[in-house]
Amino acid sequence: TSYDRIRLRYLNEMGGIAILMPRIFTMFSSFSMASLALPGMSGFVAEFVIFLGIITSPKYLVMSKILITFVMAIGMILTPIYSLSMSRQMFYGYRLFNVPKSHFVDSGPREIFILMCILLPIIGIGIYPDFVLSLSVDKVETILSNYFHG
Repeated sequence: TSYDRIRLRYLNEMGGIAILMPRIFTMFSSFSMASLALPGMSGFVAEFVIFLGIITSPKYLVMSKILITFVMAIGMILTPIYSLSMSRQMFYGYRLFNVPKSHFVDSGPREIFILMCILLPIIGIGIYPDFVLSLSVDKVETILSNYFHG
């Protein structure tokens, strides 16, 4: 964690970590892009399926669809603002350049392995979502048939 490595808790105290810990920066940036629904990552597939479901659903009225889509769009605008400003403060700031570098240790092989085990499914689902979606088709159809006809 960042606290174990730099002994700081608040974002306004951090900065410049991208130069000192490039592997942590790369993984954090990759996960941030996945949460921003970058095409080719799992977040994009999730948001696309949700939007498609809302738009094509006969269950909701047009005003409800517009309201739900508007609220989701606000979330899609606020998420990058928060995520990118946090990344900018932590990784590109200027605060830590005066701190001795002895505290800074980049990711080791064990951490890289764990992070890759998380990153590969994110990219895999983003590139080929049918693999995961096909596992849930029967269950989703059962739930929807009970919802619409039950």
